[in-house]
Amino acid sequence: MAVIQEAYVHGVSTRSVDDLVKAMGAGGMSKSQVSRLCAEIDERVNAFLSRPLEGAWPYLWLDATYLKVREGGRIVSHAVIIAVGVNEDGKREVLGVATGLSEAEAFWIEFLRSLADRGLRGVKLVIADDHKGLRAAARRVFNATHQRCRVHWMRNALAHAPAKSRTAMAAMLKTIFAQETKAEAEKQWDIVAEALREKQPKLGALMDASRDDVLAYMSFPREHWAQIASTNPLERVNREVKRRADVIGIFPNDDAIICLVGALMLETNDEWTVARRYMSLETLARVTDNSNVRLPAVAS
Repeated sequence: MAVIQEAYVHGVSTRSVDDLVKAMGAGGMSKSQVSRLCAEIDERVNAFLSRPLEGAWPYLWLDATYLKVREGGRIVSHAVIIAVGVNEDGKREVLGVATGLSEAEAFWIEFLRSLADRGLRGVKLVIADDHKGLRAAARRVFNATHQRCRVHWMRNALAHAPAKSRTAMAAMLKTIFAQETKAEAEKQWDIVAEALREKQPKLGALMDASRDDVLAYMSFPREHWAQIASTNPLERVNREVKRRADVIGIFPNDDAIICLVGALMLETNDEWTVARRYMSLETLARVTDNSNVRLPAVAS
C-alpha cells in the first residue's frame, strides 16, 4: 500500500494504479481500495496544509503555476499558488497551497488571511510576480511590501524592444542591478529609463511605474539579495509540479490539484527540514530588528 501511495504522489494517476499493482504481481485492486488509499493521502496533506505556523517569517515567496482542470464540460487553466517562507531560524518551509484567480485581490486577501489565521506573522517582504491585487493584499494583511520578481520583470521589459536591440538593452538594464546600494540603483534606473524613453516609450512607462516594486529587495540585507530579488527559489519546485501534473494531464477538480501538489510540497518540506539553513541567523536578526525595513501602517 505504501508503494501505491508513493506512486500516486509521484504523479501516477489513480486509473493506472491497478495496472501498477498487477505488474508487481499483487493482483488487482478494487476502486474502493484505491479511493481509501488516496483518502489517506488527503488526510496527510490536509494536516500539513492546515498546521499551525509559529515564530516570525520575514520573507514570503508566492508563485503561481497553471494546470488544466475539467470544468462544466470544458477544459480550463486554474492557478495553483504555492507559498514558501523563511523563518527567523533561517529554515525554509512550504506554508500553503491554494487554487484560485491569481489576478483577483479578493483571492489574495483570503489566501494571505488563511496563513495569518494559522499563525503567520512577522512578514516584511512578499516576493511574487506582478499579480494584480497582490500588492494591496500584502499590505492589508501583513503590512508588508511587495517585491516584484526581477527575472519576470526583465522578460516583460525586453518584450517591448525589437529583437535586434534586446541584447544591448538587457546590458543597460543589468547596470541597475549591479549597483552597490539602493540609492545608487534608483539613480541608475532613472538614467537608463531616460535614455530608453525616446525610442522605447512603452518601456519608459513600464520603468516609471515599476521602480519601487522591482528594487524593494535592496532595502534588506545584501546577503539576501540573490534569494529575495525573484521567485527563482521556487523554480525547481514548479518544474517538479509540472512534471508530475503532466502525468495526470487534466485534473477532474481543484481538490485533485491540492491533493497532488500538496503531497509533493509535503515531500519537499521534509527535504528542506533536514537541509542546512537557507539564511544565516546573523543576517536574519538584522531583518527582524532593523526598523528601516518596516513599512508604515496602511489602512485596510
